[in-house]
Amino acid sequence: MLCVNVHPTFKTLIVDDEAPARRSLKQRLATAKDVDIIAEARNGHEALQAIREQQPDLVFLDLQMPGLDGFDVLGSLSGKVPAIIFMTAFDPHAIEAVEANALLYLLKPIDNKNLQATLDHVRRQRNRKHGLQHRQSLFNLLTYLGKQPPRKSKAGKKRSAAPSLKTPAPKLVIRDGDQVNWVPQEEIDWIDAAGDYMCVHANGATYIMRQTMKRLEQALEPSILQRVHRSTIVNINKIRGTEPHINGEYFLALNSGQKLKLSRNYKHKLKYFGR
Repeated sequence: MLCVNVHPTFKTLIVDDEAPARRSLKQRLATAKDVDIIAEARNGHEALQAIREQQPDLVFLDLQMPGLDGFDVLGSLSGKVPAIIFMTAFDPHAIEAVEANALLYLLKPIDNKNLQATLDHVRRQRNRKHGLQHRQSLFNLLTYLGKQPPRKSKAGKKRSAAPSLKTPAPKLVIRDGDQVNWVPQEEIDWIDAAGDYMCVHANGATYIMRQTMKRLEQALEPSILQRVHRSTIVNINKIRGTEPHINGEYFLALNSGQKLKLSRNYKHKLKYFGR
């Protein structure tokens, strides 16, 4: 009689506030025979409800969500904790915290190679010993962030979360194939758009990343980098002077000698340049 080693499936929950991202991940997971997607959640509240009701084995958890973010969801879990694969787009603080605690994460947009490697890692660790290690790593992550899981005092009231740790200087995560570059935002001179790609200029080097200007702008520290044109973002600390141009526009002269145009739609940004 032929014996076939059949691996049990992972009951899987996808948590992401963006429908296209959920749809794309579902399509990529369709080829994984041991992944059974049992539910989706659009926010942290739906995620907690789905975890309580569906009790998934595996959760793909987006870290950047309005309201309850991924870390808040993690801090609200109790009882059996599923295996969690974090998903994040250009959040160096989140990546640093997750990496420091040896947890799995995927950079968005997700590619098949990294997804399959992450799933293989989860498959190898599918046993009670690794499950306990994973649970401890998740708890350590919350401690690292200064967000202890909610506990009840003797009076039955939840203790408030510990104050967050001081965040390190922000970095921009730029993935180039299998290589990941961590570029400190204060070292960036300017960023400009080239079609569907962003060109990040820093310390004489240019890094290329596939991202929309709007999404990238949301990941940047506004006290360092400000948008000055529909296709340009500049480091306000690298500007040595401004020159009036026509129709209410300005030229921004950078320390590097580069000149960038500030369009009239962004004229209100002059307040950041000492004018």
